[in-house]
Amino acid sequence: MPRNVVVLGAGPAGYVCAIRLAQLGAKVTVVEKEFLGGTCLNVGCIPSKAMIAAGSLLHRLGDMAAMGITAKDVRLDVAKLVEWKAGIVGKLTGGIGVLLKNHKVDVVMGTGRIQDKTTVVVTTKDGPKTLKCDDIVIATGSIPIEIPGFAFDEDKVWSSTGGLRPKKIPEHLVVIGGGYIGLELGMMFRKLGSKVTVLEATAGALPGQERDCVKVIEKSLKKLGIELLTETFAQGYEHKGGKSYVRIKTKAGEDTVVCDQILSTVGRKPYSAGLGLESVGLAVDAKGFLAVDKHMRTKVPNIYAIGDIACQPMLAHKASKEGLVAAAVITGGKDEYDARCVPAVIFTAPEMASVGLTEDQAREKGIAVKTGMFPFAASGRAMSLMETEGFVKVVADAKTDEVLGVHMVGPEVTELIAEATLAIEMGATCEDIARTIHAHPTLPEAFMEAAEAVHGMAVHIYQRK
Repeated sequence: MPRNVVVLGAGPAGYVCAIRLAQLGAKVTVVEKEFLGGTCLNVGCIPSKAMIAAGSLLHRLGDMAAMGITAKDVRLDVAKLVEWKAGIVGKLTGGIGVLLKNHKVDVVMGTGRIQDKTTVVVTTKDGPKTLKCDDIVIATGSIPIEIPGFAFDEDKVWSSTGGLRPKKIPEHLVVIGGGYIGLELGMMFRKLGSKVTVLEATAGALPGQERDCVKVIEKSLKKLGIELLTETFAQGYEHKGGKSYVRIKTKAGEDTVVCDQILSTVGRKPYSAGLGLESVGLAVDAKGFLAVDKHMRTKVPNIYAIGDIACQPMLAHKASKEGLVAAAVITGGKDEYDARCVPAVIFTAPEMASVGLTEDQAREKGIAVKTGMFPFAASGRAMSLMETEGFVKVVADAKTDEVLGVHMVGPEVTELIAEATLAIEMGATCEDIARTIHAHPTLPEAFMEAAEAVHGMAVHIYQRK
């Protein structure tokens, strides 16, 4: 008899897991409380990147004169932009629905609650529905974190969701949180015409990211005219006369920033409210995660957790990988989550991408390292794109030459990081990368040259001995 599996959540973890389960012969039911595709496809990764692309295109029109291109009477239709973005989302989510149907996966729209280890009760618009099963996969994703004094009303205070559904472009936007979501959306709105102020509690933008790369982003923020206030805490706000008065606390004391829109992006937390975890003896930890083993099992053998509720990093591609692992294990496979690295991509301007260890992390592990760096200013392809900011940095084991980490900031690095991820996953050395012929003229040549630079042998930059 095939396994009968209920998957709670239809985001990048849940729907991928469900499809793979069906491919492997299981009978599958997906329970989704809001929309197929989850946060990522509907109000996260996909719509944000669509609008970021629009903002970048609009911004780049100002640079086209150097190419001999003059654009006149350029106007932004916000309603049309949001409609276009929604169209992309609709095509993708509709495609997921078709895939689930073609794989004979049942979809139940409603809120699921675990009654016992083989029973899920779903509250639907037509009343409760009881689902009996052999296995349960929890893939409920995450929600934005609210901070005191800034409850989301998606009017005066946007979460990332509200920020992707603007009725107009704010005259002055205050972004609370200088992490990747805040900077992606803050830069997007700046390019669409807003004045932007970013409030960050730590000493710099993008806390936890590779600092050499972050310096380039911070320089770009300044170039764009975005005000970054570091070591600054948002205390609350008052709205009067059509303006919001945001109270802030800095090292210099207290102050007020006046704006017409607030966007709060201080992070996300796993979603587990009302799941009924206690009914099977499960509980989340202090940060909201469920403990799982390398097979994505919780301590209840037939209940699995994948995606944002399982562990860090809370990234869609990591969630999908976990979904594939769980599906294989449920249907009798011996798969396990054993990724050596997980790439992280940030769609700022310029883009930033990292995979593996930073130089500091490697040294903290007691590894002697060598590094190589190649600037996009020396790349012919980057010059032709008029995007020469940034670099590729390779961190390697000084003894074995193995690639430990790759960190990039510059044009299209969110695409380039795939080669670096594969290199680390396969245990490649810098020599392996350097000896691999890279097409010319292309941006990936920068990775090859950075690998050469580890040995002081980059051809297109001069390295002092």
